Amino acid sequence: MTEATPRSPGTPCWVSLMVHGLDATQEFYNALFDWEFVPGPQQLGPYVRALLGGKEVAGIGQLPPDRHLRIAWTPYLATEDADETAESIRCCGGTVAVGPLDAGEAGRLAICSDPAGAVFGVWQAEAHHGTVIAGPPGTPVWNELLTYETSSIGKFYRTVFGYEVEPVVSADHDYATLHVAGAPVASLHGVGNALPRDRGPHWMTYFEVADTDAAAGLVQELGGQVLRPPREGTAGRLALVADPEGAVFTLVRSAER
Repeated sequence: MTEATPRSPGTPCWVSLMVHGLDATQEFYNALFDWEFVPGPQQLGPYVRALLGGKEVAGIGQLPPDRHLRIAWTPYLATEDADETAESIRCCGGTVAVGPLDAGEAGRLAICSDPAGAVFGVWQAEAHHGTVIAGPPGTPVWNELLTYETSSIGKFYRTVFGYEVEPVVSADHDYATLHVAGAPVASLHGVGNALPRDRGPHWMTYFEVADTDAAAGLVQELGGQVLRPPREGTAGRLALVADPEGAVFTLVRSAER
């Protein structure tokens, strides 16, 4: 188990979801992950923070009725200066869609996309450092970028955030790990034309569960979908699922559990 402290630049520090039905989404994740909710910063509209055992793990906000954006979990990457990072993103071929702007006393944020179009957030912490725990069931434990290829996109993330990018040498897979101060913090997976046409390049959040099969079954009972049934992988037992509004995420019972 890890607990939140000020994060080194580039470290994923928070995940957030913007939906149309905030109350129904809270009911879904309460039943699935046992999350409870408290109000968060309201600068971008209604927003709640999810708590697990009283500790913050994620955020969920409500979209305006006229905003028809893709519903997706979005990882936030830590920075010491959101404005400087936003400018670097622009200079390296990315896009800054929102901000940088202040989220009350919690910190400063920007919503951006990389040159291939994958959306991510940037977070400059003040009072709020991000996810407080990672490891127990119901917590986000990993983030992976699914993209066309890792070489050029890896250069973008390395330039903007200072990652050490370590490719996995394989004739069958295009895969790389992002490291901060020698520790792996996220991964890049190039899948070429296997990307879903309706989604394109995107970041994927993995949530720890005690039992992947049971959690996948519960997703269906609660009105979500199982997109890829439970299977064994190098990280553990995995299932690809979507919540009732279509936000896609991975359930994982980590191999070391």
